[in-house]
Amino acid sequence: MTGQRPCIAITPGEPAGIGPELITHLVDAFPAARLVIVADPAVLGDLGRDAPLFDPDAREQTADSLTLWPVPLAQSVQPGRLDPANAPYVLETLRTAVEGCLSGVFDAMVTGPVHKGVINESGQAFTGHTEFLAALTDAPTPVMMLVADTLRVALVTTHLPLKDVPAAITRERLTAVLRILDADLRRFYGLRPPRILVTGLNPHAGEGGHMGQEEIAVIEPTLASLRDEGLTLTGPMPADTLFTPHHLAEADAVLAMYHDQGLPVLKHAGFGRAVNVTLGLPIIRTSVDHGTALDLAGQHRADAGSLKAAVTEAIRMTQAGR
Repeated sequence: MTGQRPCIAITPGEPAGIGPELITHLVDAFPAARLVIVADPAVLGDLGRDAPLFDPDAREQTADSLTLWPVPLAQSVQPGRLDPANAPYVLETLRTAVEGCLSGVFDAMVTGPVHKGVINESGQAFTGHTEFLAALTDAPTPVMMLVADTLRVALVTTHLPLKDVPAAITRERLTAVLRILDADLRRFYGLRPPRILVTGLNPHAGEGGHMGQEEIAVIEPTLASLRDEGLTLTGPMPADTLFTPHHLAEADAVLAMYHDQGLPVLKHAGFGRAVNVTLGLPIIRTSVDHGTALDLAGQHRADAGSLKAAVTEAIRMTQAGR
């Protein structure tokens, strides 16, 4: 793709949420890229009626910076009102974007917010974008990382009940996640070597075994082994100590053990401009840092800052990875 404008697929997500209206903020916002909206034109209002259709064979023969790849809805949409009948449509937009990335039609994909509950209510098991995209791309270990300015927080486990987290943190998984994090920080962020801070699982990182054995049995020996491979790792550290300016100033990324250990800090620091990046895939995928905001849908009051940041990050990653 060298010399061409990056071609980025965008899935608006849940059609009854704010995702479709956020797309309108992208018109003329990224002239140096080709944005392809993978959606039913009906959910995009005037934009859906006016945007030209995407032609993968002529993507550099037109000046259009925003085009449309139609995927039909099952039912008409009322903003703010979920309909399980449209869950297959949401998943089909994701499949279309992934297939385009794998085939080279798209350089990356950006996803709007989906509603996990309504997808599961439709009878289709769905724990999140990260896991779904990993299954579509045969990626054994997807790694969720959120980025807000210079703060990067990746996760060992993602959408698990808290009671299931300790058993999921094994030497094998921790090793795989840290290798992917190290490799993709090098590839997409030019960090050689990246400095990674690793949290413990338990309060006070286990307090020498008095508050849990996971640090001693799993985390510490895994980090020691990976340091022998050349990874630059600090930890395990208590999360309440790690997330302080002094320590973060000396790190390129943080690896937290579970979802609500690491992401509240990042979202507090950068909500509305943070980006969700999935590492460990054979494709580039970024996403917004927020949900469907059904209470705001149809009112045109939603902030498109995170979507614009996600598109910017996808373009930057495409260029860095070439």
